[in-house]
Amino acid sequence: MATPAASGPASAGVATANRAELIAIANAVATEKMIDKAIVIEAMEDAIQRAAKSRYGAENDIRAKLDPTTGDLRLWRVVEVVEAVDDYFKQVDVKGAEKLQPGAAIGDYIVDPLPPIEFGRIAAQAAKQVIFQKVRDAERERQYEEYKDRAGEIITGVVKRVEFGHVVVDLGRAEGVIRRDAQIPREVVRVNDRIRSLILKVVRENRGPQIFLSRAHPDFMKKLFAQEVPEIYDGIITIMAAARDPGSRAKIGVISRDSSIDPVGACVGMKGSRVQAVVQEMQGEKIDIIPWSEDTATFVVNALQPASVSRVVIDEEEDRIEVVVPDDQLSLAIGRRGQNVRLASQLTGKAIDILTEQDASEKRQKEFTTNTELFQGELDVDETLAQLLVAEGFGSLEEVAYVELNEIAGIEGFDEDLGQELQSRAQEALDRREAVAREERQAMGVEDALADMPYITEAMLVTLGKAGIKTLDDLADLATDELVEKKRVEPRRRNEDAPKRPEPKGGILSDYGLSDEQGNEIIMAARAHWFDEEPAAAPSDAAEPADTSETETAEGDEA
Repeated sequence: MATPAASGPASAGVATANRAELIAIANAVATEKMIDKAIVIEAMEDAIQRAAKSRYGAENDIRAKLDPTTGDLRLWRVVEVVEAVDDYFKQVDVKGAEKLQPGAAIGDYIVDPLPPIEFGRIAAQAAKQVIFQKVRDAERERQYEEYKDRAGEIITGVVKRVEFGHVVVDLGRAEGVIRRDAQIPREVVRVNDRIRSLILKVVRENRGPQIFLSRAHPDFMKKLFAQEVPEIYDGIITIMAAARDPGSRAKIGVISRDSSIDPVGACVGMKGSRVQAVVQEMQGEKIDIIPWSEDTATFVVNALQPASVSRVVIDEEEDRIEVVVPDDQLSLAIGRRGQNVRLASQLTGKAIDILTEQDASEKRQKEFTTNTELFQGELDVDETLAQLLVAEGFGSLEEVAYVELNEIAGIEGFDEDLGQELQSRAQEALDRREAVAREERQAMGVEDALADMPYITEAMLVTLGKAGIKTLDDLADLATDELVEKKRVEPRRRNEDAPKRPEPKGGILSDYGLSDEQGNEIIMAARAHWFDEEPAAAPSDAAEPADTSETETAEGDEA
């Protein structure tokens, strides 16, 4: 196969730009856009090829080659030598090939040099668009590659414009955008202002990489502290948690790996110099720096500062924390518009209920009365004995029925005989409940097969039946979160007089304390029958012709 170098003298190229101008243009564009010069050269070659095709015909296979050093431009047409020509634009027979290249054989590709072309107005405009498009695509790819791995960094830019509340920032080699919800409320931003922000994420899109920035994200505050506090940058002090109400207040939990360094004092700095630098960047946002603790109760007490806390009760099943504060500390613990307790909840990752001493006392009295009445009615005992059980921490029939015997017998005034009798009555009461629930779910048409699923009780089956889950297939079609997802509740203060909010949604069995693992096990057990079903009757059907033939053969022999 022949090569362009073997085709004789180079064609003259484009009449409107000499060789030096072409190379100068390529160098200037590559430098300005900060992309590889080879990409610009390739764009120019593509543009010249398109212009040549419009001049000589788009059906031709036309190539262009621009020397990046000398600026020499070669333009040629490639044709294949064939025995019988089907495409006169891209093929030539042996006789015609002899005129172009003596000695050419069938199967060879011949380079046919083309004369110079003149760029008309339309062709020049088209070539310009091709070059611009390729350069733009290369620039976008370069921007994406440069910023894609920088999420989580703080970057400084200049405000370029403000559009519909969104701030467009010139980052030097690219543009980023701070959306309205990622800005600090009431912050005034003007064009040409220098601004620092956090790179949230970089997304590749057809119109170019979209770099999303934020000044309201908690990580923005973390990174600012890392810049101002050397101990954080060096890893001696770690920010374990952060929560923000942008433009108003924030809380961070810090811990020191070196016992000789006070994490709170290091973050505050001499006369508050370090924390003030962060506060100024965040437009005066007040920051509470809190010592972090592995003990949840201790960390909650610290997180609710400056309010003092009397008692903390953690409900691990409901993933909630009940905090009791003195009456005069209630408003301080809740904060303006619930800000303090909301930030503390975000910081700890737990839903927090704030109660006063009086509220807590009333709640305990109500629970005490309710549980006492429960034991009186279900266990058939007098009020004194029921109150003793409640006072010892028993709150349900299940606890009485299945706890170790010595825990009941060890109560002052109780013995093993009384403990056994109470457990026996509790189990009988639970059996009665189970029987009532069984009758109810059978009346609703819930299949007995559902009762064989792990962890499922008759009470759960009633709940499933009310939700329309009555067969194994109904249960098998559910996702785990649809079955056992816990209800999502917002942190709030318990207030009986406050208007009731809509009941939060959760899984169908969210009230029964099942874990995700247990829910998944239930659903997989319900799906087991799908895999136990007999396969389609294809094998038996296939065997039938053989049986028939044997019968027919036997009949033929008898005949």
